[in-house]
Amino acid sequence: MTEEGGEAPARVVVADDQTVVREGIVMLLGLLPGVEVVGAAGDGEEAVRLVAELAPDVVLMDLRMPRCDGVEATRRIRAEHPGTQVVVLTTYADDESLFPALTAGARGYLTKDAGGDEIVRAVRSVLSGDAGLSPSIQRRLLERLSESEPRPGGPQEPPDGLTTRETEVLVLIAEGLNNQQIASRLHVSTATVKTHINNLFAKTGLKDRAQAVRYAYGKGLVPPPRG
Repeated sequence: MTEEGGEAPARVVVADDQTVVREGIVMLLGLLPGVEVVGAAGDGEEAVRLVAELAPDVVLMDLRMPRCDGVEATRRIRAEHPGTQVVVLTTYADDESLFPALTAGARGYLTKDAGGDEIVRAVRSVLSGDAGLSPSIQRRLLERLSESEPRPGGPQEPPDGLTTRETEVLVLIAEGLNNQQIASRLHVSTATVKTHINNLFAKTGLKDRAQAVRYAYGKGLVPPPRG
């Protein structure tokens, strides 16, 4: 079904082992435009099964669940059903849960105190190819990468055959800008930005923006965050 604006709602599966939390999220999303909840799972195994059965656009995935945790469920979903994106929705904003989830293929990461509008924005962001990371999570990610990745000093030549413009786009991705913001910053169209992103991903072998952030830090293209 298409909404008034002509854009079909995002089809979402909610996975959380706590019944009250799961039903609360389902109820909350049911009140918001732009999202249609098509299923709810009580553990990772059920989440994987529902994805295979329902082919949702996005799974909102808790990390701490029995039988199959959210990280393993994310890994299986992204491997077996690449058309479904995963947004982690969890109580924990610690590095121990964040990095395994991103490595497993999660494209967004929100804590459970996020409001309904913030969840919808994250869902829409991952469907448009952006990273649906809350500001606090993105800051932790950048801090972690700045600590763990060596950065050679001095100006660097564009790596892996990237053009100067592709490198500029990569740096802006690492700074947390979405496609529209990058287009505005560089005074080009969003279609041009998407073309640059597709080209730089093809040259570097990157699959998503979380990997792009790590790559930009590893190549010394982005300075460490301050504060």
